[in-house]
Formats: sequence, structure tokens, C-alpha cells
Amino acid sequence: MTVTKTAAVLTALLLTVSVTRAADEALPQIGMWRAWLDSPGGELPFDLQMVGKGGQFKARIGNGPEKIPFSSLTRDGKSLTFSIDYYDARITATTSDGGKRLDGEWIKTGRAGELSRLPFHAIAGKAPRFPVDTPASAKVAGRWSVKFSQSDDQAVGQFDQKEDGTVTGTFLTVGGDYRFLAGSVSGNELRLSSFDGAHAFLFKARLGEDGSLKGDFWSRDTWHETWSAERDDNAKLEGGFVTFEPDKAKRISNAAFRDLDGKRRTLGEPALGGRVTIIEVFGSWCPNCHDATAYLVDVNKRYRRFGVKIIGMAFELTGDFERDAKVVRAFADRHKVNFPILIAGLADKDQVKAALPALDKLRAYPTTLFIDHEARVRAVHTGFSGPATGEAYEHLRAEFERQIQLLLAEAPPLPKGEIRIGNAPASPNPN
Repeated sequence: MTVTKTAAVLTALLLTVSVTRAADEALPQIGMWRAWLDSPGGELPFDLQMVGKGGQFKARIGNGPEKIPFSSLTRDGKSLTFSIDYYDARITATTSDGGKRLDGEWIKTGRAGELSRLPFHAIAGKAPRFPVDTPASAKVAGRWSVKFSQSDDQAVGQFDQKEDGTVTGTFLTVGGDYRFLAGSVSGNELRLSSFDGAHAFLFKARLGEDGSLKGDFWSRDTWHETWSAERDDNAKLEGGFVTFEPDKAKRISNAAFRDLDGKRRTLGEPALGGRVTIIEVFGSWCPNCHDATAYLVDVNKRYRRFGVKIIGMAFELTGDFERDAKVVRAFADRHKVNFPILIAGLADKDQVKAALPALDKLRAYPTTLFIDHEARVRAVHTGFSGPATGEAYEHLRAEFERQIQLLLAEAPPLPKGEIRIGNAPASPNPN
């Protein structure tokens, strides 16, 4: 081989190595990352996990025990797009530092197409959610009676704290809980955060000499309020159930709405009614609605053979049927929904009242209606305490199913061949 040919071959090899190395450096590092949003209250951190090989990636968000997969992750060179279809949200970012750093923006489409935006960053490697600069001098484990400055409703805080100062927990309210919060105590300062792709929560507080907590709460890019808490081992919320005797119950309307395929459906049609009918008033944008829907999917699997029917009524943010239906379909796909969903209107309390006149008013999303075999609303439950609440979640599941069992016991006999024990339906096997 001549000197000239040898030089040409070496040059080609060097170029190939250079291109390959540049491509590798654009790939995000596999494993755990510390990610955060630049919120008005400061860094709002969350866990980010990258998995994949051969340039094909998936990612998921972590908040303590909660793991949330992104709908998709696409890459174009150094640019990444993390999509959360069921919240109509996304993170766009660019890799740097040899694939060990991400910088970009989180964008969420909200009411009437309005966008929420916050800068996004992430650094590869496992790291504390919040740095613990000083050993924890405050003990926050336990239950607290909580007051948020912008709400008249009662709230309850429940936290677990480890010896290293890490904290997990949530806040319970009449409308639902704040889902999985994670953080730490440094000195006497408590910091907690949660990000699920659409909801960005940051809490800070200091434990005073009197044993009370006082601090701030930020949500997304605009919301801020203060909060305070007093220790109360017996703190609890008033029950979310309101029940009605048959002679005082209102009948469900025969209003018509479009399903996800655009077909007009009426609430009174036989295909939607059952010996017991459950209507979930929800929005795909609502975090507690995700928890409630996941549970109702399980209820439907276990109770539909007893004549229980479930209907989801979605009140969405844009009013554009095609866009709202697309987001709700992604919501349904996420939870493998096995019951019909109707697009009922905008997320507006007056629209809910117009759609469901049997409901005196909407207090929170989700709201669940329990309807007997004569189309009468016999019970209404406001809000939903999800898995992050532990015991409260288990108690609520038991209350829901007790209500279903009571209404089934009042219903006409089951068709021949269906299971019945005495005067009540057989208990479905939860497994």
C-alpha cells in the first residue's frame, strides 16, 4: 500500500471514530438522574430513570415509591422529547457533557390552550432529591392538622421520616390528596416535591420552637400560597360520602354526550345502565382522577358480572372535541379502561351541573355517583384518597364496595345462571 493510500485509510478511520464518538456523546446516559424544574419557589426536584440500548430509550419519573413511565421518548441527535400524552404535556431537552446533562423546558397545555412552562434540567447519577446540609433536628413523622391559606377546607398531613432525614408522605384534603411527595429534613427545614408530568408541587416549611410547621407551597409556574400545621395524631377528614334514601333521591337525567368515537350516547340507554350504575365525574388533567379511575377499572373487572355498570364523564380543558378526546383516549389507554367514557364538556362547575342536574353542585374532581336500578342517585362521594394515603385509601375502597353491595342487594334478581348467595350477591374474588 502506498503512503498516500495509507494516509487516506487512516483519515477515514479517524473520521469514523470522530463521528461515532460524537453520536455516543449525544446519547443520554442510562440509569438514574437527578432532575428538577426551576419553579418560582426554587428547584423542584424529581427522580428520572433512563433505560434502553442501541439508541432506543424509555424513561420514567420517580417520586418516592411512585414510578410513572413517559408515554414516549424520541431522540433527534442531541434533542430529546419526553411525551406525557395523557396530560397533554412534554419535556424537550438537549444533551451535553457527554450525555450526562439535560437542559430544556417542560410544557403543559391547560385551560383554553394556555401553556404552563418551566425550565427543566437533569444530571446523570443518583443524588439526594434535596441536599441535606445539616443533620435533621426536626421530627415530622406522623399526622398533622394543616391549614392552606387559600382554602377554607380542612387538610391533613401524614409523613414518614427515616434516620437519614429523608421524608415521604402526602396531604389529604376533601377534594383528594397531593399524591406521592418525597423530600427531606435538613436542620429544622422540611422540603417536599412531586412531579408527575403535569403537576409540579413544591413545599417548604420550618419547624418552630412551638412545634408547629409554617411554610410555602408552589404549584406549576403561577400558584403560591402559605401553609401551617399543628401536630395532631387524631387528625382526619370528614367523610366524603353523602347518601340518600330512595324517596329523597333524584333520578339521573337522560342527557346525551359523545363518546370517544364521536357517537352520541344517552345516560338512560340500556347499554349504559345496570343493576347498579357508577358515574365518575373526572378530568384527564386531574391527578386524583387517575387514581380513582385505576381503582374503578379493578372494580369493573370484579363486579360487572353482578350487573354493575361504570360510566366515565370527562370534563376537559380545551372544549375542542378532537383534542379533548385524544387526551382522554391516552388517559384510558394508560389505565386500560374497560368501561365507556363520554366527553361531557369543559371543566366548569356550571357545565357539570347542567349535565348532571341530580348533583346539587360539584365540590371536587373526581366526584362519584352511585345510582340504583331505578336510575336514582343514592350516594355521592367527593374527591378520592389515592394509594399515597395508605390506610385512608384502603378505607375508601371498602366504603365504595360497601355502597355497591347495598345497592346490589336492593336490585331485582340476577338473570338465571349468575351467582347469588341468599339475598345478596356473592362477594367477588378480589384476585
